[in-house]
Amino acid sequence: MFTSIVQCQAKKGKTEELARKVRNEVLHTLQNRPGFIDLVALRDNKDNERIICLSFWNSKATAEHYQRGHYDTIVQMLRSELETDPTLETFRVEISTAHRIAVDKAA
Repeated sequence: MFTSIVQCQAKKGKTEELARKVRNEVLHTLQNRPGFIDLVALRDNKDNERIICLSFWNSKATAEHYQRGHYDTIVQMLRSELETDPTLETFRVEISTAHRIAVDKAA
């Protein structure tokens, strides 16, 4: 399993709108992608405008396919709420109880 980690900085006063779009639009888009497992969105306790999203994928190939084919579209969805361009990194998940979720989904 792999995770793509996207760090976003919302414009001042746009954090709620950014979070709403992630919940209603980004999640819907990701749920329709092959290999998508889950999305976790985190808000920084010290910097309220900072949001980190972790999307989980069943393989490196599906995570990379998302990055090549859909990441830019998602950034465009959020553009009006973003202070700066988001950053994106992909990691292999070494340990997680979400592995059980992935196995159940694959079955």
